[in-house]
Amino acid sequence: MAKLEYRNIAIIAHVDHGKTTLVDKMLRQAGAFRENQVVMERVMDSNPLERERGITILAKNTSVRWKGTKINIVDTPGHSDFGGEVERILRMVDGVLLVVDAFDGPMPQTRFVLRKALALDRTPIIVINKIDRAGSDPMRVHDEVLDLLIELEANEAQLNATVVYASAREGVATMDMEVTPVDLSPLFDAIIEHVPAPPHDDAGPFQMLISTIDHSPYLGRLGIGRIERGTIHVGDSVALLPLDGSQKAEQSRVTRLFTYEGLDRIEVPQASAGEIVALAGLEGVEIGLTVTDLEHP
Repeated sequence: MAKLEYRNIAIIAHVDHGKTTLVDKMLRQAGAFRENQVVMERVMDSNPLERERGITILAKNTSVRWKGTKINIVDTPGHSDFGGEVERILRMVDGVLLVVDAFDGPMPQTRFVLRKALALDRTPIIVINKIDRAGSDPMRVHDEVLDLLIELEANEAQLNATVVYASAREGVATMDMEVTPVDLSPLFDAIIEHVPAPPHDDAGPFQMLISTIDHSPYLGRLGIGRIERGTIHVGDSVALLPLDGSQKAEQSRVTRLFTYEGLDRIEVPQASAGEIVALAGLEGVEIGLTVTDLEHP
């Protein structure tokens, strides 16, 4: 059986620029929602405090499958107060979707996260959204985004970022404003074509960095991150290494293992390099710990 291809992306967007509507439509068009599934109006902002304040505090993980490739989508905090978290999230992904309103243009709140992404050499795809909004000017906004990339010292490849014009509300996208968009296929295709695949070393000793923590009432703390190398199985014993190397490695055991499908956390028996996973059973798991093969800490 052919190995599943992955693309791991983060979304950078000002709160009103249509990020959650876009993810809703991506999930729908990729078949990630069941017919009878009731969708929250804003899938990425699932924490009540976030909906009230309109900012994203915790990273959310969703995924879609398109043409044999699993696209993991990670939300980013839109706020510089979460600088450390932003960097850890960006290290889980290989590309970013920069979602910008075709009327407003780039907003100050997105600069901080975009600067971090560019510094980490992440590949951007520029999504100029709300092209159907009255008074929108996608070409002007495209120029404003390029000016911002230059100001933030983007490299040549980043300055040549792919641009997709979209209406998240209508669920359509196009690479060319002269072409009438019909669905989000151009966006999915751009992600697969222009975002690099993650590392593929399934056979090496297991290694992953804990980038975020989730909580389960039944399982306790879940360590979330991208598998950098190797394969992990339920029941495997692992070593937990502190970020600064100040303490000796702690031994622990993976009791449950999850990946993300659509909006759901799905239990799986094993997972390999490139996938974003949640590990249960790791005693004392904290953000910034490295989880490794017990024999190769």
